[in-house]
Amino acid sequence: MGRALVFPGQGAQTVGMGRALAEHYPAARAVFDEVDAALDEPLSEVIWQGEAEALTLTANAQPALMATSLAAMRALEAEGMDAAQADFVAGHSLGEYSALAAAGALSVADAARLLRIRGRAMQEAVPVGEGAMAALLGLDLDTVTEIAAEAAGQGVCQAANDNDPAQVVVSGHKAAVERAVEIAKGRGARRAVLLPVSAPFHCTLMQPAAEVMADALAKVTIAAPKLPVVPNVKAEGVRDPDEIRALLIEQITSMVRWRESVTWMLGQGVDTFWEVGAGKALSGMIRRIDKSAVTRAIATPEDVTSARDG
Repeated sequence: MGRALVFPGQGAQTVGMGRALAEHYPAARAVFDEVDAALDEPLSEVIWQGEAEALTLTANAQPALMATSLAAMRALEAEGMDAAQADFVAGHSLGEYSALAAAGALSVADAARLLRIRGRAMQEAVPVGEGAMAALLGLDLDTVTEIAAEAAGQGVCQAANDNDPAQVVVSGHKAAVERAVEIAKGRGARRAVLLPVSAPFHCTLMQPAAEVMADALAKVTIAAPKLPVVPNVKAEGVRDPDEIRALLIEQITSMVRWRESVTWMLGQGVDTFWEVGAGKALSGMIRRIDKSAVTRAIATPEDVTSARDG
């Protein structure tokens, strides 16, 4: 039996997330305090009692989700379950930073500052209204890649998230993404819908953000993680700090290869996935990738004690 720890990405955020963990575990509370100090502002107040609109802002959502994931990780550690007891860590998009912090490759403070920079840079890379993303359900990656190529006559359109065998997200110029939605409907998509996002993530339009992150990451220490990290870009285990740094830059403009990442971990003997932090979206994707995979969400004190007790 093998276990992987996986960390959610943008869209999983909810007002109040992580608060019960912070109230029950001093080590979890310390994570939120550390993030507030690193950003020099009370992000925890936005997370726990702010408006959903404020939390959903990319520059807030990214460090907030990392803080919640690391608070859950510290709660697990307080109950005797260290990340190093797992075989791999992986995260969906921004969740890769959470995974790296959990594995000791990044400090919580550096992860928070990097995600604040990343969120702002991704938001500012494309003027509001010019980009879009859409989920195409019921079609595989090869079909979506063909659809994106056909839609690219209207501008950039690329597969951005290969989430599971029947959920691929496209990203690019708004007109091209809208065209992809129409083509997908004609190709038998179960559903094809524009997503409520503020920018076209994980496509070549994000190149300005990749340049910002190259500069930011050059100034940060990345240690060798205490267990292999499975990056979105490579979809197999990595431990070399220089490679991790390069892949984090590449990730901004590249597809999130989540289906392949999970398939690779399954091939390495992983049969159990703990989703550490907010929501259960990754657990759903993992079960659609392999029905026999066991998933467990770790988001509340009850989840932590249940995990401890087996």
